[in-house]
Amino acid sequence: MNRKQLITAFLKFLPEEAILYEAEDLRPYECDALSAYRQMPMIVVLPRTEAEIAAILQICHAGQVPVVARGSGTGLSGGALPHAEGVLLSLAKLNRILDIDPAACTARVQPGVRNLAISEAAASYEMYYAPDPSSQIACSIGGNVAENSGGVHCLKYGLTVHNILRLRVLTIEGDVLEIGADALDSPGFDLLALMTGSEGMLGIVTEITVKLLPKPETVKLVMAVFDDISKAGDAVANVIQAGIIPAGMEMMDKITIHAVEDFVHAGYDLEGAAILLCESDGMAEEVADEIKQIQTILQASGAVRISLARDEAERQLFWAGRKAAFPAAGRVSPDYYCMDGTIPRKHLAHVLEQIEQLSAEYGLRCMNVFHAGDGNLHPLILYDANQLGELEKAEAFGARILEICIQSGGSLTGEHGVGIEKLNQMCLQFNDAERDLFHAVKAAFDPQSLLNPGKAIPELHRCAEFGAMHVHRGAEKFPDIPRF
Repeated sequence: MNRKQLITAFLKFLPEEAILYEAEDLRPYECDALSAYRQMPMIVVLPRTEAEIAAILQICHAGQVPVVARGSGTGLSGGALPHAEGVLLSLAKLNRILDIDPAACTARVQPGVRNLAISEAAASYEMYYAPDPSSQIACSIGGNVAENSGGVHCLKYGLTVHNILRLRVLTIEGDVLEIGADALDSPGFDLLALMTGSEGMLGIVTEITVKLLPKPETVKLVMAVFDDISKAGDAVANVIQAGIIPAGMEMMDKITIHAVEDFVHAGYDLEGAAILLCESDGMAEEVADEIKQIQTILQASGAVRISLARDEAERQLFWAGRKAAFPAAGRVSPDYYCMDGTIPRKHLAHVLEQIEQLSAEYGLRCMNVFHAGDGNLHPLILYDANQLGELEKAEAFGARILEICIQSGGSLTGEHGVGIEKLNQMCLQFNDAERDLFHAVKAAFDPQSLLNPGKAIPELHRCAEFGAMHVHRGAEKFPDIPRF
């Protein structure tokens, strides 16, 4: 179906303002937060109900039109990059909290609800939703499900997949699937885990039941300063090795500390080579004991200064600095390329040293800020897209970081997904048989590959081409996608 035919079909059940097709209306949807890659969609639709989404999918399925779902557009892997000949399906208008059940400790929400809005709505019950990505003020819960997002407290409380119970999903044919259960387990294959992190390639999520937690009685935050980033990396491993699982454990290097402090004025020590934030929550006595143990371990690991947040206001300020790392990067560099890889904690110090060496090799600064407790790295490579060749250097730098993560026994993503950004590195992480299995799962849900095609799982021929390119180190990633 062409654009005119789609518009005619959609106007039968959508208001005119819910169908966008003029260039100036499409422009805001041409990329997600990975803005280096842009593609105008053929058409954007903004449904308000599940029934409207089902009708859109039925039309697209019948006309063999690709569909890309979009939440708030805060994704960092190009997962919501539109298809040039497809429909961009925005879920922004499905933004209602349908029900909060304090007795069951659950909330039932639509996909367009902001992450932070769930905790705000549950606050009157002294409850909250645990996963807290840095973009939680803006990111949608549907997008969190698509990418299996985490956040600064995912070390203790887990990723999105550990904090949801049920999903209501529409297939490409517009049929409804009820996945998961209100109970702690459900019979059959674990389709809830399969759907979480599937990047909109298997179905369109229209409703999510999330778990709520009671607010802890006491929360304390320790900030440790190190004169060497390797010592800070070793300290992380030492804390976990001692059997302590902090509520959150985050690290920032010197360049990040300076950028953040200038932006937020969080009270960070500008003399340190690295800062480690380590939080404990629970009953007052339990927290007091755990904080004491943590301070002892950090001191023995080489911390030059350790401070305990004096009150809740200072604790929030310390965290505000960490969560502002990405916008702070935007103040010190025209552009930045945010990577997302995961490594075993024991390799933190070594991998950080390698990233520093790569920074010198490529002549690009790199801000290291990450979920240290679970080894989820977020190097921010700083570059200027207006300087010829710098984007390509940043891409090559980022690819090398991901390869180091894989070589260290880790993964090429922790919470940002694969999207288009990491397709080549998927060829290194998984072999042909494994990728064939991924394609078979995709085909079971979407035989014509109409849902978010070209994302997350590389075709075999792409991996063959990448193998040749990788040996000679000479290729531009995604040559068919316009650069900004």
